[in-house]
Amino acid sequence: MRVILASPESKVWSSRKHIPLGLGYLAAVLREAGHDVMIYDASIEDYPIETYLDQAEAEGKPYKVLGITAATPLIEDAWDMAKIGKKYGMTTILGGPHLTIMPAESLGPDHPEVDYTFKGEAEEGIVAFVDALEQGKRPEDLGIPGLNFRVGDDIYVSPESPMIQDLDALPFPAHDLFKIDKYTNLQPLTDGLDPHARSFTILTSRGCPYQCTFCSKPVTGNTWRGRSVENVIAEWRWLVKDLHATEIGVTDDIWNLKLPRAKNLCRELVREGLNTVPWVTVHGMKVNHTDPELFHLMKAAGAKRVGFGVENGDPWMLKNVIRKGQTIDQVRNAFKWAKAAGLQTMGFFIFGMPRETEESMEKTIQLALELDPDLANFMLAAPFPGTAMWDLIQSEGHVFASTWRDLAIHDEKPRFTIYDGDYDPDLVIRKWREAYRRFYLYRPKRVWEKVSNKRFWLELPTTLATAKRFFIGDKVQTPPATAPDASHSPQPAS
Repeated sequence: MRVILASPESKVWSSRKHIPLGLGYLAAVLREAGHDVMIYDASIEDYPIETYLDQAEAEGKPYKVLGITAATPLIEDAWDMAKIGKKYGMTTILGGPHLTIMPAESLGPDHPEVDYTFKGEAEEGIVAFVDALEQGKRPEDLGIPGLNFRVGDDIYVSPESPMIQDLDALPFPAHDLFKIDKYTNLQPLTDGLDPHARSFTILTSRGCPYQCTFCSKPVTGNTWRGRSVENVIAEWRWLVKDLHATEIGVTDDIWNLKLPRAKNLCRELVREGLNTVPWVTVHGMKVNHTDPELFHLMKAAGAKRVGFGVENGDPWMLKNVIRKGQTIDQVRNAFKWAKAAGLQTMGFFIFGMPRETEESMEKTIQLALELDPDLANFMLAAPFPGTAMWDLIQSEGHVFASTWRDLAIHDEKPRFTIYDGDYDPDLVIRKWREAYRRFYLYRPKRVWEKVSNKRFWLELPTTLATAKRFFIGDKVQTPPATAPDASHSPQPAS
């Protein structure tokens, strides 16, 4: 059966474009099961999806199934894409983070364009689903774990959210189906934008046992599962030797949870001669699962940059609000050891968590200046359904959102307020911009690093636009003085 797996175009992310690796895994298992699969990533396509649907129909080989993935800010774009699929008579199924958290919402009366939703990891379920359609069966009659559907006015939500235990049993993602030359490099803010890099990503593990209050990981869950080193190396070899990767990004939530495994992976990359292609940790590393040897091994294995989720410089905020499971001293050690090994460093910092004060945000700025990473990424706290942070704000404050798009993490505006008499969304924005100015603009060393780099002048319009965004910004959204009607912001459906 012919299947299109699609990711809707993001109107809310930055210019950085990464391959949707989850669709690569689904394409691989479907292809292995004998189905004809295309990956359509609207963010890099030159033509609308209708072009490919029309072409397939003209050839007498129409696509029958449209599978769409969506994070929360993109769910409305996913609904629009599903409407296109229904115009072509396709069976539509939506999956991904938002559908795992809210599987019934897209099956409600407002969304007849959605036939099915899926929650959890879908590699096993999607094959059973498409096999059933090809055999003329009703997937809803087969008890497929994770599959949700409607019968008349009734919505049936699976009690299970599947989690693949043996990741080595999965085929490698269908990297060859991605139009890789259309994707950017992994970290253009640091390396300059390369719109035609051959940058691949790899997932060496799934899940994270830590439960930070801001973090949403509904698909992969709290149970960490690692692939064997041998399995990871085989995929890495394919990317380097056969697909000619120019850069690789490790996208695990916490690839270094098992320190001996992380070290063995680095040793094998060296032994196999795969350390010639630079790699980075896209989502950062957990500082309390590191030591000096790990960073030296990473450097030898070809790593060029490591990122760390610092989040906040106030120990009370880290322990009682964010629940990060790490200390400031552990953060300091990780940066010290990484720099000593010759690795570039990135720090991720969050401004505006509930209970945040001017004092705690000042401590975060001071810590960033002390750590002095090559790149400091200061982010605004964004609440997402399924997180402890979302639940707290729903009970004690208000989310500034009329649609799911308003929760995009790259928008420079307040996302919420807490009615505790202390939380100030406008102050959060001011301190966030102050952090960027003090880190990048007010230090001669940093200014010289930028203006002495040829890319600064070659990409001057982009550089100036980025500077305006972070240092000046647009008019700050004014929060309501009193708690508005909760119906004005998106609410979870059952």
